[in-house]
Amino acid sequence: MAAGLQFYEASMTVVADKSGCCPQVTAPQPVDATAGQCDTQTAMRPDLVATAALADHGCMSIPVQVRRLPHAQGLPLPAYATAGAAGMDLLAAVDAPVSIASGQRALIPTGLTIALPPGYELQIRPRSGLALRHGITLPNTPGTIDEDYRGEIQIIVLNTGAEPFTVERGARIAQAVLAPVVRAAWVEVETLDSTARDTGGFGSTGIRTA
Repeated sequence: MAAGLQFYEASMTVVADKSGCCPQVTAPQPVDATAGQCDTQTAMRPDLVATAALADHGCMSIPVQVRRLPHAQGLPLPAYATAGAAGMDLLAAVDAPVSIASGQRALIPTGLTIALPPGYELQIRPRSGLALRHGITLPNTPGTIDEDYRGEIQIIVLNTGAEPFTVERGARIAQAVLAPVVRAAWVEVETLDSTARDTGGFGSTGIRTA
């Protein structure tokens, strides 16, 4: 399940309401949950957010602290393009156009550092339009921004197209999806239960349905 996120800076607070998926950024103030709004402290708790999301689609937003680096000044923060979008578009914070030749890759800065709440990751994914029209993808997709990472978000962009591709300042180069993290705890055993598939892999089921 993907959760919505809203970047906020400094003393800003995020409040989501029932009128849509895009929360409003307001100055800190008491929030009355009975008035159709979600308490920001509740939104910081992944377990409470998941419960609230199932009960009321109007409370899906998670506050995320963000800091702009100098080369991101003047660029808007990532935002959802539509009310139902799962991903926020990330913008290129390049000082000059960057040309990526066919078959080559480049590291594109966003000029943003973030602090995710515990229990979440930020997945970095390609944009479908760039992939279809220009062959632009991310070789490590989906990339993962861990909750304890405080460095700049930078995007590894790969040009699989036939022509050079130029990344200009402010270009929407990738998208970010906030997702909850479930951590594994290994249980070592001597044997595993058997299945009909057993050890079959690498296309063992074929490519045709009949």
